[in-house]
Amino acid sequence: MSFAAPIALVALLLLPLAAGVLWWLERRRERDSARFANPALVPNLLPVRPGWRRLFPLALMLIALAALVLGLARPHAAVSVPREEATIVLAIDTSRSMVATDVKPTRLAAAQKAIRTFAQKVPKQYRIGMVSFGDVAYVVAPATANRSVFEDALAALRPGEGTALGDGIARAIQLARGIQRGAGERPPAAILVLSDGAQTQGTLQPLQAAQRAQRFRIPVYTVALGTEQGVVEVPRADGLTERVTVPPDPATLRQISSLTRGRFYAAPDGASLDAVYEELGSRIGRRSEDRELTAAFAGAGAAFLLAALGFSAVVFGRIP
Repeated sequence: MSFAAPIALVALLLLPLAAGVLWWLERRRERDSARFANPALVPNLLPVRPGWRRLFPLALMLIALAALVLGLARPHAAVSVPREEATIVLAIDTSRSMVATDVKPTRLAAAQKAIRTFAQKVPKQYRIGMVSFGDVAYVVAPATANRSVFEDALAALRPGEGTALGDGIARAIQLARGIQRGAGERPPAAILVLSDGAQTQGTLQPLQAAQRAQRFRIPVYTVALGTEQGVVEVPRADGLTERVTVPPDPATLRQISSLTRGRFYAAPDGASLDAVYEELGSRIGRRSEDRELTAAFAGAGAAFLLAALGFSAVVFGRIP
């Protein structure tokens, strides 16, 4: 929380003085009452020590004063509000390693299932596009609010060979920036990268692509899919196959998300991958907005003040 007029907070230092004044007024009222009462009846009329009922309205009044002072300082806070529109581009690794079965049934099939759930969770007015990258990065679905187009492209994904991660991010940036609204403005955009390995193909390095996204203020969220135990069968020149370990490369993906102010996720299994995309659907569907809370603090102060007056009137038959 921040304050537009922090100088007003100095008034909080006066609250102890206000507490002392209220206490003095309460004691004076007791003395004035005792002055006109029968001395023999004073012990019955006035307790030696004020009970909680006498102190409670005073405490409420102090809280009310504190809230009003905070309101004068014009407090601001970042609140999460729904986005009205956005463009989301998914960059999906379709290299050979995506056929590994350490994530059941395969890495690619698990990714397709999780992404399908993600697309259903994202607000319907959002545009979703998709880029696949193996040896080469391709746009397989334009950024559109038509979910059937996106889901058809998702179902058609097939594994290729290498991993052109940097080119995939660069193509996703182009797709995200291709959406414009009136007067050349672009809706907010985000890129979601799902990959299970280090770059082996392509012309642009991953961190170079991340710097480009940073320049355009497009956050890149990254998901490292798979485990250290993932293996694939690779054909050899003699016609046989060789089992090759294909562990994920979380270090590069973490750097990409950090550089672009996105977020990194590790998904070693299908359940965690589903959870990641469910969270991303909620995260990208909202934005942080700075709002002034003066009215809220003023309302709270008024409510506490009325509560103090009401309590005193009901219990003691008078207003403090």
